[in-house]
Amino acid sequence: MSDLPEIRPTGDMSAAERERLVDAMRPEDAEPIPELHEVDVPGELRERIETAMSRYPQIRSAALPALWAVQRHYGWCTPEGMRQAAAVMGVTPGYLESLATFYDLFRTTPAGRHQVLVCHNISCWLRGADDLLIAFCEAAGADSQEADHGGASSPDGEVFIKGFECMGGCDIAPMASIDERYYGPLSSEEARTAVEQLRTGAEVLPERALAGRPAAGGPEPEPDPRISAAEQGRHHPAAEEAKPEARAEGDSNA
Repeated sequence: MSDLPEIRPTGDMSAAERERLVDAMRPEDAEPIPELHEVDVPGELRERIETAMSRYPQIRSAALPALWAVQRHYGWCTPEGMRQAAAVMGVTPGYLESLATFYDLFRTTPAGRHQVLVCHNISCWLRGADDLLIAFCEAAGADSQEADHGGASSPDGEVFIKGFECMGGCDIAPMASIDERYYGPLSSEEARTAVEQLRTGAEVLPERALAGRPAAGGPEPEPDPRISAAEQGRHHPAAEEAKPEARAEGDSNA
């Protein structure tokens, strides 16, 4: 029989159990900084992390980009991936884990390969976000209750769906972030189409993609006719002949 203590998620512990766990922690129990030569870091992952480190005066400032690199490489922030990032950065794995478990866009458990975040804040909710979330879940085969409370993956592991707070896309409500790109406004039927496109590798709802829209204000408008007339008058021969007189008059009044 193993002498190792049972490992359970702290969310499954009572308050008293969590307090005893904290009291039992000792600094020497923490994993030290891994030696880079002892850790097998994929070349692409190492390059992304080192590029992020070069952009900041303090190495720890690159921790969030490093975690993004890990998540994009493995699909989630795996323990080994965070250990690899820690070795490259020269920090402890515990430091990166503390950040990954704090920010809810980082996933510390296996999730679907594609990520769908359905905004359910006030603007989107008023325009049918609840129905949109259900439509995404039904199309993917994910549990809508789980998706609205922490996220849920489809049985085939292809799609991860999560109800999310405001993403600042109120003007395209109801909207969703699909693989880190904004789409909206979306209907329930378009949600089902998007899931199918994700699975087949097709372009997702190009007509609803915010990235494909022109900048605010649209194309440069034609100049006001009055401005055009004024510009033409400014270069009219009569106007040119009047300039010396105007300067002379201005000089005499000086």
